[in-house]
Amino acid sequence: MKKMIALLALIAPMFLLGMVDAQAQGRWEFLGKRAVNYGLDRDVIPVTWRDGAFDGIKIEVKGGALNMRKCVVHFENGGKQEIDLRHNFDRGSDSRIVDLRGNNRLVEKIEFWYDTKNAARNKAVVFVYGRH
Repeated sequence: MKKMIALLALIAPMFLLGMVDAQAQGRWEFLGKRAVNYGLDRDVIPVTWRDGAFDGIKIEVKGGALNMRKCVVHFENGGKQEIDLRHNFDRGSDSRIVDLRGNNRLVEKIEFWYDTKNAARNKAVVFVYGRH
């Protein structure tokens, strides 16, 4: 019985720390996606999610690879935040979590500039997620 109590005493704090960490990461919502063209281009993902504001975004690329040059997040109040990603996304990779200035912002659209790496002839699909 003493061994069981000692084991629970060791496991309980790890479990609780895991819950705190999950809460610190927030809840992620899918904001939109866009299949991108080959070459150097610019695209816009309109955000139709209106149930709450976001304090961060994350970008994921599937299907193909691309070189993200710049990203601009447009907010409903007319403001915007330019994010200089300059990141080479391989197929199936994602960005760092980008904190939105001012926290808890209503996102209207996300605009991004990129060029694709067309070695495999697969179009990349950009997915954007927002953190509550």
